[in-house]
Amino acid sequence: MDARLPAHLEVSAIIRLVEAAGGFAVVTAKGERDAGTILILTFYRGENAVLFEKMPQLDGSRPFLAAKQQNPKNHEEIFEYIERRKQQDPDTWVLEADIADGAQFIASLPR
Repeated sequence: MDARLPAHLEVSAIIRLVEAAGGFAVVTAKGERDAGTILILTFYRGENAVLFEKMPQLDGSRPFLAAKQQNPKNHEEIFEYIERRKQQDPDTWVLEADIADGAQFIASLPR
């Protein structure tokens, strides 16, 4: 039996944590209820977007790692990347989180 938390519960918990930290989060794509991949796009007031993806590690942990950073010359590039990921894996969940320090918030999440 897999000890992982179902994706829909983890997404709900992340939304609540974002809100508790004074931010706002919304699901922009729903994936597979129990085992979908989770992507979190963090930004603050629409700027400095960074996309984090939960990545399995050799030690069995599954931390969120920065997968893509916003290109100041092409703001759409990060959204194009998200669309490609959703086409590769239709079970992908995408959360957008407007929060003051996205990297610090992601680092505080359990692995």
